[in-house]
Amino acid sequence: MKKIRIFTLAARNLRRKFIRTLVLLLIVAVVTGTLLSATIFISGMKNALRIGTYRLGADVLVVPEKNESQAKAALLAGEPTSFYMSRDVLKKVQAVEGVGKATAQLFIKPASFTCCANVDAFLVAFDPKMDFTIEPWLQKNLKKPLTDEEIIVGSSIPVVVGDTLPFFGTPFTVVGTMEPTGMKFFDQSVFMTMDAAYQMAENSKTKAMEPISINRDEISAVLVQDQENFNPDRVAIKIEHDVAGVKAIASDEVVSTVRRQLGGLLKGILAISAVLWGLALLMMGFAFYMIVNERQRELGLLRAMGAKKGHVFGLIISEAVAISIVGGIVGMAVGSALLLSFKNLIMHSLKLPYLLPSAVVLIELIAGAVLFAVLTGLLASLLPAVSASRMEPYEAIRKGE
Repeated sequence: MKKIRIFTLAARNLRRKFIRTLVLLLIVAVVTGTLLSATIFISGMKNALRIGTYRLGADVLVVPEKNESQAKAALLAGEPTSFYMSRDVLKKVQAVEGVGKATAQLFIKPASFTCCANVDAFLVAFDPKMDFTIEPWLQKNLKKPLTDEEIIVGSSIPVVVGDTLPFFGTPFTVVGTMEPTGMKFFDQSVFMTMDAAYQMAENSKTKAMEPISINRDEISAVLVQDQENFNPDRVAIKIEHDVAGVKAIASDEVVSTVRRQLGGLLKGILAISAVLWGLALLMMGFAFYMIVNERQRELGLLRAMGAKKGHVFGLIISEAVAISIVGGIVGMAVGSALLLSFKNLIMHSLKLPYLLPSAVVLIELIAGAVLFAVLTGLLASLLPAVSASRMEPYEAIRKGE
């Protein structure tokens, strides 16, 4: 006599009631897909924030007081902007107690980007002699100083090394592309030397249709690294006290702003996920109680033919686990596809940075989602499975007739 395995019997039972099985699969798929998509989404924003703030390399960003909101929008959403203040601010900041290193940058909003109309490029000029944000990347990857005719581009600018890009009538050669960070401030920026930016502005008076006016004694921001044992927030307060007309933005403040936004978003997602999970447990639990009740005669016959309580318990649990695994996989596939499809639209609406987590983190999240799906099936079917295993064969056969 051929031995029938529990999993084989469970698979046959699921195929026999195809519509009910499909409904249960969809329930698990919705819950698992929602949870995985939300987790990847939140993880991606935290990943971008971590890498972006590390790339920024500064503890404090000093900008004109009236342009604070523009500076934050540029950092968080990568919105191209232009604002200027006197270069004297750099010397004043360097003299503030707690300031270790300080360097100036110039922000320029291009009138147009000739090669790629769908990218809002952001021109950022830096001082190679004093810079501690771009120079480390140059030393590691380019292994030579950046000349006034060369530029480095962010990962979202669709050009390759060797291309020539004109800005305000001045051509520049692309010599490097930075790694993606998920922050538009870096990924959609074009980096050039400060001297190149000043010369470009001067040339624009005769070469560009829309010239720009930038004096050599103007800068947009001062980036500060604290001295050891000094807190960024305290240094920012000292800078605002000692230097008139500026706003000092601590990097922690930028991170905190995003975290507050993420916190509210995360609470909403967790609330929705919790409600969906609770509904899924109730619906699956009710469905398995119905399954057990309508199959009392079948289960009683199994017991009468020699099946033990553990076999009946395992049969119900196996069906639940099978539904959970298949439903979980379907949900994860659909949820991930939807997230990738609408990621740019969501990020544009929220104006937050995003960088897909690494392969290792994604594998961990997927494994966690599968375990969550299995746990959902186990919890939903546990009581019905215990109830089914405790049925007396005769009573089960009689009630099932």
